[in-house]
Amino acid sequence: MILNNFRPHAILSTMKQLIKYSFIALCMMALPATASCFADYKAKKDDPLQLHYGVVELPNASCGSKRAARAAITNRLAAEGWTLLNVVSVFDESQLQQRKASAGKYFLRF
Repeated sequence: MILNNFRPHAILSTMKQLIKYSFIALCMMALPATASCFADYKAKKDDPLQLHYGVVELPNASCGSKRAARAAITNRLAAEGWTLLNVVSVFDESQLQQRKASAGKYFLRF
């Protein structure tokens, strides 16, 4: 009777699910380990002329260069009527707080 109830395909299916969910859990735990990336920039609005310096958090895909950061920042600013003048620098979280006072209300606003 016991030998007739042995179902290797059921055990194999359960093991596959366990491996799949373990892999997903490992991937999810790795997400917070990625370093945050930021850029500081200068922008303007016309009529009347307004200028501001700001700091923005970037998606990981935009962390490689000023050019990549420029593409990410331009759309965010344009949605609020601002035009990006230039990306000053791209940096990590260790340099974030030193720029907070200079950015004022534009610190991580966009």
